[in-house]
Amino acid sequence: MKRTKIVATIGPKTANANMLKKMYSAGMSLARLNGSHNSLKWHDETIKLIRKEIPNCPILLDIPGKKIRTIRLSYEPVFNKKDVIILTTKKGFMGKDKISITNTQLHKFLSKGNIVYADDGTLKFKVVKIINRDIYIRAENSGQLKSSKGINVPYVDIGTKLITDRDKKMIGFSKKAGVDFVGISFVESAKHVELIRKLINKKIPKIVSKIENQKGLDRLTEIVKASDVIMIDRGDLSTETNIETLGINQKNIIRVANNFAKPVIVATEMLDSMIHNPNPTKAEVLDISNSVLDGATATMLSGETAIGNYPIESIKVMSKVASVMLTEQDKKQRKNKLTTNEVSGMANAIKNLSLSLPITKIIAITISGFASRIISSQMLPHPIIAVSNNKSLARTFNMYSGTKGVYYETKFHKDSLKHIPDCLNFLWKNKDINKKDMILVIALGYPGSGRRMNTLQTHYVKDLIKTLSWK
Repeated sequence: MKRTKIVATIGPKTANANMLKKMYSAGMSLARLNGSHNSLKWHDETIKLIRKEIPNCPILLDIPGKKIRTIRLSYEPVFNKKDVIILTTKKGFMGKDKISITNTQLHKFLSKGNIVYADDGTLKFKVVKIINRDIYIRAENSGQLKSSKGINVPYVDIGTKLITDRDKKMIGFSKKAGVDFVGISFVESAKHVELIRKLINKKIPKIVSKIENQKGLDRLTEIVKASDVIMIDRGDLSTETNIETLGINQKNIIRVANNFAKPVIVATEMLDSMIHNPNPTKAEVLDISNSVLDGATATMLSGETAIGNYPIESIKVMSKVASVMLTEQDKKQRKNKLTTNEVSGMANAIKNLSLSLPITKIIAITISGFASRIISSQMLPHPIIAVSNNKSLARTFNMYSGTKGVYYETKFHKDSLKHIPDCLNFLWKNKDINKKDMILVIALGYPGSGRRMNTLQTHYVKDLIKTLSWK
């Protein structure tokens, strides 16, 4: 099981049975679908394909949220510096004369002189005039504006409501399709997260909050506390703020997420050159290395696996680099300062036991995944096996660092500890543990104590086999 997880975006190059299985074998931990591209029918078919071919792989569906994009164009204009292009909030313009965008109100909030970025900040424009719903922008550099590319207008309040009608539709779709996580763009407050949670109205899918602008940074702590997972979308974040502060912002977001034991994904252009080349640049290798050392739970591939020529190679490179850095990190054992004293005390006890005894595996017997999340936040070198009697939740545990989620259909008792040896017996039969292992078991045991972990056990598996007569 991977300690640094790899999120890989599924697209035209990889949405087939053969590639999905190869990606999973190469190290993909979570399959991502970008809701800004393709139809709901395509996403539905792809989700079913993933469930069929790699059923234990969790699925993340990114929904557009407040993000502005160009529509699907029939003509993608190429332009030179100082050329003028017309964006319009009217529908139906496919790129020949004007380019329609997804936000139908943007013209109301812009004025002459505003800076507009496109395609993760690679294209820069300046607003020269606005006539009715047409926005005339002059290119500051040459390039090509393509279909479904992001549009950013930093430091301009565009007045978009927190949850769009399209968001509601896609959240409804995500529930029906049975995805494990939904990614929410431009999260700006805990209220935003809670509104999404009310729409979901169930434990699954879990919420991945994307930090992409200054408002998200300003309310980072409350967003992290309200969310299940954090994603650092460096493309939008670098254009919505100052690109010079991107490194500082990334480190700070990871630190806060670590402090609350929330998984954190680093995304955007991690191996961008491998869309076209079989080998990474030195800067890309350093980027992955630094993200892992900072404490990222997962690193993400976008175009590299969605449309790139080397999707399998990209996953393998990312996996190898992360593995090397974690080996180095183990020598220095990072110390996380969790914010809740009680949780911190239990986490420290687990850490001390696992490092002072010849523990080979850590077993978390958990319904919600709280125990496995806290343990994984310590970035220990031991494999973590998290057992739950909820199949959907068990699959989401695979998002946690170094964790394998296992589903076991059994009753978790409130008045005894009987379920603990039952779960361990299942793991032995399933070959997740063997007679050479010494295991550290963490569980919520009898008498129940709310959500808190209150049971720690250590066992030699060979003794369990003999004492409990496992066969």
